[in-house]
Amino acid sequence: MIASMTGFARSEAAVPAGSLTCELRSVNHRFLEAGLRLPEDLRSLEGEFRARLQKDLKRGKVDCTLSLRNAAAGGVRQLELDPATLALVSARLDEVAAALGVERSSSRIDLVEVMRFPGVLRETPTDAEPLLAAARELFANALGELVAMRAREGARLAELISQRCDQLAALVVRVRERLPEVHAAIRTRFNERVAELVTQVDKDRIEQELALMLQRLDVAEELDRLSGHLDEIRQVIESPEPAGRRLDFLMQELNREANTLSSKSQDLTTTRIAVDMKVVIEQMREQVQNIE
Repeated sequence: MIASMTGFARSEAAVPAGSLTCELRSVNHRFLEAGLRLPEDLRSLEGEFRARLQKDLKRGKVDCTLSLRNAAAGGVRQLELDPATLALVSARLDEVAAALGVERSSSRIDLVEVMRFPGVLRETPTDAEPLLAAARELFANALGELVAMRAREGARLAELISQRCDQLAALVVRVRERLPEVHAAIRTRFNERVAELVTQVDKDRIEQELALMLQRLDVAEELDRLSGHLDEIRQVIESPEPAGRRLDFLMQELNREANTLSSKSQDLTTTRIAVDMKVVIEQMREQVQNIE
């Protein structure tokens, strides 16, 4: 079954580090374009998530946002000193004091500035694997929800397109039923014009010219192609393969045949039916733009 390219999914879970949220949004696009925004602690998962998106989705612009709200934001962060780095800083301070010819004990040392030195103070390391595992599970849940939503929307689109196919098929039948009447009207008009001529005419030549005229104005071939395209559309929307590009091509073919039918028409009613066909085809085309 066909799937839509538009959808939204959101999953949230509690993790030891706080609260983890994953949001996925997808809209129409010619190809698959994925944008991921991950916190630094989960940056290593970007390649893995991109590969999963490419596996489960074929087209669409997909935005993935993972946000981590740290539980320590409302409490005390766990910090520790690095003794080795602090010893190096202290040794360099001794060298500076010696170079300036001052006593280290008499020098004013800003302890806050010392703590700001890179590596002196750091957060207590935590085990990252539980957070990564939780992020993988959360992303998989959100992606599954997104795929399911796109499938539900695709089913609705398939129903709408099928209804438009039925409308278009009914218009094709109306044109077919009118063809004998249209041909008779063309023959009558042609004979009336011939009768107005004051010169002698060759009846065989007149029949030949009339046959050529009817052949140029005949739209049976266009109607056959329209019916064939409609049958192909019905098969495509039932196929398990991504159908958006093929349906888009078929919309172009339908529109081409409807334009040819309109240009060949010598009958006002047939012209109006051709206009109705193009309206239905445009409605179908708008729906097809959303299909994966």
